[in-house]
Amino acid sequence: QVHLVESGGGLVHPGGSLRLSCAASGSFFSLRAMGWYRQAPGKERELVAGILSGSSPNYADSVQGRFTISRDNAKNTVYLQMNTLKPEDTAVYYCTASRFSYYSPDYWGQGTQVTVSS
Repeated sequence: QVHLVESGGGLVHPGGSLRLSCAASGSFFSLRAMGWYRQAPGKERELVAGILSGSSPNYADSVQGRFTISRDNAKNTVYLQMNTLKPEDTAVYYCTASRFSYYSPDYWGQGTQVTVSS
């Protein structure tokens, strides 16, 4: 019964920054793989960032150098720092969790809207 709740989405101008947070219920210990996916209207969900305990984060080419994923085990929270935002980053962003791989999430948050527009 893992529950993920995202927050921090909103409307920003191109070039702006936004930090998304994802709070996980219960124990964080078994959730070894955390990720952030996004889905724009008419498009499939795509992995934008993933982090596996003990390994380096993985980023989609489109966000490399601009986004940073991190986790705070003490707070049972994962973050996505988004810098230099572009209109193409507009999407609903979902936090995901898995015991094994962020490519195959076991749990999904409800999503938070990020809109980048001038």
